[in-house]
Parts: sequence; C-alpha cells; structure tokens
Amino acid sequence: MSAHFARTNHHHALDRLADRRLLRALAYVDGHWTASEAAESFEVTDPATGATVAFVAALDARQTTQAINAASRAFPAWRALLPQERSRILRKWFELVVAAKDDLALLMTLEQGKPLKESLGEIDYAASFVEWYAEEAKRLNTENITSHLPNAEMTVRREPLGVVGVVTPWNFPSAMLTRKAAAALAAGCTIVAHPSSETPLSALALAELGERAGLPAGVFNVVTGDARTIVGAMCADARVRAMSFTGSTEIGRLIAAQSAPTMKRLVMELGGHAPLIVFDDADIDKAVTIAIDAKFATSGQDCLAANRIYVQRLIYDRFCAAFARRIEGLRTGNGLCGDADIGPLMHERAVEKVEEQVANALAHGARCLAGGKRHTAGPLFYQPTLLVDVPDEALIMHEETFGPVAAVTPFDDEAEVVARANATEYGLVAYVVTENGARQARMGRALDYGMVAINRVKITGAPIPFGGVKQSGIGREGSRHGLEAFTDLKYLCLDVA
Repeated sequence: MSAHFARTNHHHALDRLADRRLLRALAYVDGHWTASEAAESFEVTDPATGATVAFVAALDARQTTQAINAASRAFPAWRALLPQERSRILRKWFELVVAAKDDLALLMTLEQGKPLKESLGEIDYAASFVEWYAEEAKRLNTENITSHLPNAEMTVRREPLGVVGVVTPWNFPSAMLTRKAAAALAAGCTIVAHPSSETPLSALALAELGERAGLPAGVFNVVTGDARTIVGAMCADARVRAMSFTGSTEIGRLIAAQSAPTMKRLVMELGGHAPLIVFDDADIDKAVTIAIDAKFATSGQDCLAANRIYVQRLIYDRFCAAFARRIEGLRTGNGLCGDADIGPLMHERAVEKVEEQVANALAHGARCLAGGKRHTAGPLFYQPTLLVDVPDEALIMHEETFGPVAAVTPFDDEAEVVARANATEYGLVAYVVTENGARQARMGRALDYGMVAINRVKITGAPIPFGGVKQSGIGREGSRHGLEAFTDLKYLCLDVA
C-alpha cells in the first residue's frame, strides 16, 4: 500500500489545516520525500475515534542506511558553517514553527489525542528549544588553559560528534524532537530521526518546515517505519556517533546494549515514577491544584506525571475529599472539543495496563473515590480516577502508570516519606508541597531525583537541564548541557618556543 492520507468523512478536521503541505505521509531523506522501496506503509489513527488519519511510508534497514549516508555526507559542510549561519537557519525554523502553530497542534491532536489546548502549549514548548539553541549555537566557546609546561600554549575546544540518531516517543511528538535535534544541529551535528509510529505526522511536519527554513539536504532526516528495524540499523552503524532517546527504561536498555559495540554517546530520557509529597503545613486547595496538574496533564501519559501521592496524615482525609471533587469535575472527551481536559489513551495496551493497576490496588485494599473504569467517550478513554489508601505493595506504587489514575497514600513523618519516595529504580522528578523553608531545602537535598519541584508543577523549559538519575536516564537535555552532549572536547597543545 502506498503512503497516502485518509479521505474518510470523519476527518473533515484535516480540512481545517491552513497549510495542507504540512500533512506529509512520506519519510524525509537527503532532502527528498521518500516512499518505501517495497511500497509498504503503516496506519496512523486518531485514538479518540479510531479513524484513519494517514498511511505513512514504512522504510527499511537499507533506506535507514541511505539516511545515515546522507547525514554523513552533509556533516562536513554543516559543521564548517559559521555558528551564526547555523543560528540563522534555526531561527528561521523557529519562526516558521510559531507561524504554523495552529496547524501543528491540530495534527498532533489528531494523531496523539491530547486536548487541543495542550497541543498548542506543546508547540510553544517545542519552538522554544529551537529558539534557545539558535542563540546557544553562537556561544560554544573554546577555553584556554594556563600552561603547566614551558613554552606551551594550551586550548580546549568543543567539536561536533557527527551523525546523531534521534528516537522520539508518542506522548510529546514535537517537543521531544526539537529538544534533541535543535541542540545537535546547533552543535554542528547532522540528524537521523525516527519518530514513534503512533505519531509520525508531527515530526514530518517539522521536517517540512525545516526544509523551508534552509536546512541543507541530509542535515535533518526523518525515517518512518518499524522501530526495531530502523533503530537497530542506527545502533549498528559506527558512523552514528550518538543516540538520543526518550521512552521507556526497558527500550533504553536495549538501545544502550545495541550501541555498546560502536561505543556511541548516549543521551537517554527514560521512565519516571514521580512522587508528590504534601506536608501538613500545605494549603490544601493549592496542594490539590498542584496534584491535578502534576497527575492529569497529557491524560497522565507523561514521564513527569505524579505517580505516587503521599499526604501527611493530619490533612489526609481533607485532601482526599477535595481531590476527589476536583477529579470528578475533569471533562473527558475528544481533544478537538475545546472543553476537554482528558483525552484518550494512546492504544488498547495502555488502557489494559491502567485497568490492571486499578484492579490490583483495589485487591490490596485501596478504595476508589472517583472514576475507576473505562469512559463512555470511546474504547481508549478511561475515567479520571482517584485511589486512596494505596499500600506500597500495589503495582501502581512501583510501576509507571501512564494513565489518568491518581494513587494517594498517607505518611507520618519526613524521614519515612523520603525513604518511601526514594525506594524506586527511577529518579526523574519529585514534587514537594510545604511552606516550611528549611524543609524545602532538606527535601531538595534528600530526594534522589534529577529534578525537584517545590510548590509548583511547571519547571521545565529550554534553559534548564532536563533529566534524571538511576534508571531514569543518562545525560541532560535543554540548557547548555544539552548542547555540549553532542560535542567532543579536543585539546590542542602548541609549542611556542
């Protein structure tokens, strides 16, 4: 089946696109829109309705190697550009993304399902990385070392690694691509990107805009198709000098193992299992708002989502009651409807996992105060759910949920809750709600997480180093550290005698 777009009556939503050229069903390799050599394609569906949005080209290992060939050929000229030139192209890409915001958000909601207001927010977030790295491209400075040897001048410079493999997830299909690609491009690297087969249209639209911005042929390639085939070819090729991946810890381990023979640089943003800790000095209304935002954004399908909510016993019952009322007020529905707070889950496997975790928690003695079953909006919708009195033995307390289910449990003192919060292989983000300044500082130190949010949820953005510890990842994305991840240090020692 050749790559093409769905023409079903249901998808009159596609007619809302102001720029139809942003809807691409072919891969993008060496500056060309490329079909599968075997004329194979895969279906992209709207998780809210099950309707087909497009059939997208499924490239194979040989075509993946062609994309790596193109990126390798393009690398010398791209790295040789003045940083100001790379900056100018990235700046143009940023401007085009901002101008196409409504279309990009519409495509994202159609393939991913998240409410349109969240998709619009993600496009702003995605664009911010392109803007940030357009500016950082000009600031990758050399450093001089005070020599410890006579008649020697010493310099250390950062040089781009080469070809970078980028593998992105379905939950943030635009922002995860720009956070990686803009950093690598700013450093002078070239890209072979593989987007999730659930959400390839967002990546292909960004490639269309990148081409218009002036990214030369071969500098930015998007290879769509089977992940095992494409990512396997990227890991095996020694010319791919780094692999940047966002997704599950399980898949991250596989990529790391496959990259070991070629000693690739790894940047990995993996699973999260975030605790949210509410102390008894907290304002309950504020704490509930933080819990709603930390748990239910992206319908709970977020590695930053609060998975385990610990509430100090003195305010536990009042918090649970207020939280239940707020959860019952969340509106579930098609993301294209303007008032939806909770959209569909990505696929049937995700719904089944949520069902399993809820059943397991109830079997372990938890109580359900809100939701607890599938929603009538459609097969992939699940009711926003509140489980309370959830024991640490329940699955939901040690497995990432990726769904709209909040699990709440009481605690008594600070030492106890720190130990419980840290008792996980993950370490991406932790949330704390307390008005005690000394406790804020103590918790920031004691929690074994790469990021700690105190009295707020929104903490990410282009200037900050995003990433986790333990099994939640390797390296950081965003900030100057995200740019340096795609460089090697070169030391030059010059005799001046």
